[in-house]
Amino acid sequence: MKLFRRQFLQLAAAAAALPTVSRFAWAQAYPTRPVRIIAGFSAGSTTDIVARLTGQWLQARLGQAFVIENRTGAGGNIATEAVVRAASDGSTLLVLSTAHAINATLYDNSKINVLRDIAPIAGIVSAPNVMVVNPSVPAKTVHEFVAYAKANPGKINMGSAGNGTSSHLAGELFKMMTGASLTHIPYRGSPQALTDLLGGQVQVVFSPMPPTVEHIRAGSLRALAGTGSKRWEALPDVPTLAESVPGYEASTWIGLGAPAHTPVGILDKLNREIAAGGADPKMKASFADMGGIVLGGSPTDFGTMLAAEVEKWGKVVKFAGIKPEGSGSPG
Repeated sequence: MKLFRRQFLQLAAAAAALPTVSRFAWAQAYPTRPVRIIAGFSAGSTTDIVARLTGQWLQARLGQAFVIENRTGAGGNIATEAVVRAASDGSTLLVLSTAHAINATLYDNSKINVLRDIAPIAGIVSAPNVMVVNPSVPAKTVHEFVAYAKANPGKINMGSAGNGTSSHLAGELFKMMTGASLTHIPYRGSPQALTDLLGGQVQVVFSPMPPTVEHIRAGSLRALAGTGSKRWEALPDVPTLAESVPGYEASTWIGLGAPAHTPVGILDKLNREIAAGGADPKMKASFADMGGIVLGGSPTDFGTMLAAEVEKWGKVVKFAGIKPEGSGSPG
């Protein structure tokens, strides 16, 4: 009986080890086919730029194509839903951003729960937004802009990358903290909002840095303040909003996630390669030129940050009474 029990335990242990070995081998071989990286915002947006830089890096490092797919709509939820429904084998990844933390409260009836349904891989980069105005706006400082907005209620349009996006919430936080009267005009992405800002259809945008920097340098847009906690080194004369509005801070962060239950070995492998990219001088310089700071950290670190962001922006959404466009929620 003891011999039989010993043999049984040995066989059971061997059987239990097989899936572990198989999963380990699978992770080591990953990827064995092209990988889709789905971004929820339009080409030329911050998420798209960072996704393409990251995809090119992973492709060079891992020897398979990493193809960017832009699936716009519902503040990124259409892209999220596509990833949630994909196989948990690392073949489909999601570009996570501040918008996903906002959506957790904005779409409170959604069947999607980003903290439950998406496995965090890595934080890639964080960048401040920048408060930019059309040159026709007479204000040269934040204080002057607030006074101008209060003197012209309902006459100043605030463009954003879409309802509930980070640029929208950055503007709502500004309105909450200053009492400025701004009319929100949502677009389908940052490029469209900036196009109308340049044309004068809207007067102010709290835009991500990457698509805005060259317009600021060329003088076609006026930067009043950055939304991060520190001044951006490339624009040292542009103050932070906190210098005029104490306590204000709003940055756009971007990372990568996968469907829940994706093998830990695959998540860790991708995390290591993304960390290597963040340490690479050329990649680091590309991010820095956009105003970005490399985030780094483990999948657990990124998950902790995501949970904290969900809590922070949930308070702003509720305070401002922001509702998603349309009558229903995706998912």
